[in-house]
Amino acid sequence: MELSNLRPAEGSKHSNNFRRGRGHGSGNGKTAGKGHKGQKARSGAPRPGFEGGQMPLYRRLPKRGFTNRNTKRIVSVNLSVLERFEDGADVDVNTLIESGIIKNPRDGVKILGNGELTKKLNVKVDAYSASAKEKIEALGGTAEVM
Repeated sequence: MELSNLRPAEGSKHSNNFRRGRGHGSGNGKTAGKGHKGQKARSGAPRPGFEGGQMPLYRRLPKRGFTNRNTKRIVSVNLSVLERFEDGADVDVNTLIESGIIKNPRDGVKILGNGELTKKLNVKVDAYSASAKEKIEALGGTAEVM
């Protein structure tokens, strides 16, 4: 191997400065990928979404609501679902995923107090409801916040 033989891996490079309109031999000459005639073939073609002066779709549709950028999507798990673990087991986000209880933990996992729990579990997740924490600790388990 020599410096003069070094090449990037096949398919790893894409050129963004492909020279359009530089003759037939380039494979993209004559109309330079713009087709024949019409407004879109000319310089100064309208911006994306322009509908020829008609009120564009993005202005015709009503704007409602608001999406908070800082919101967190918390996955909730009921206590009754934790019943499938063995007595004395350690339960965390990874064990919940492995057992198929949750698929995607998103921004965090919260245990809710719905249902009954009969086993002592050591649970480590992001949040608990007050009743869930009470029920876990009443059976001698621990409810740790990660």
